[in-house]
Amino acid sequence: MTPRLAEPHKAAPAAIKAMMALEAALGASGLDHDLLELVKLRASQINGCAFCIHMHATFLRKHGETEMRLYMLSAWRESTFYSARERAALGWTEALTRLADTGAPDADYDLLKAEFTEAEQVNLTLAIGAINTWNRLQVGFRAAHPADGARDRA
Repeated sequence: MTPRLAEPHKAAPAAIKAMMALEAALGASGLDHDLLELVKLRASQINGCAFCIHMHATFLRKHGETEMRLYMLSAWRESTFYSARERAALGWTEALTRLADTGAPDADYDLLKAEFTEAEQVNLTLAIGAINTWNRLQVGFRAAHPADGARDRA
């Protein structure tokens, strides 16, 4: 894969700075950081963003997430590994990431509403929008994830 634009952050520094400010605000919103990372990882899986999948899976692993929960994330609906709150967030993530197909169903919103305050709903929705923007930036410009080296050591 050949990158289309080597350093998009240098091409539009004001916009990237605004995105980073949004990320900082969401990080300080009171939402659990690991939950936000699960949401970011799930949206990145749906969008096929290898760069972001690598980043968020690496973060979660370093912060104690189990390998099995990472493996099962793409099948979270069929797994018992996720709490009701996580399931509500993941359902909302999928609904908004696939918005053209889902229209953000009432059933997904009802689950979200049962687990999150209004402020949390808004912050989570903004986080989902942000990761979708980051995915589009990375996939659109073909950003490569860092080399792992694990395969070379095997």
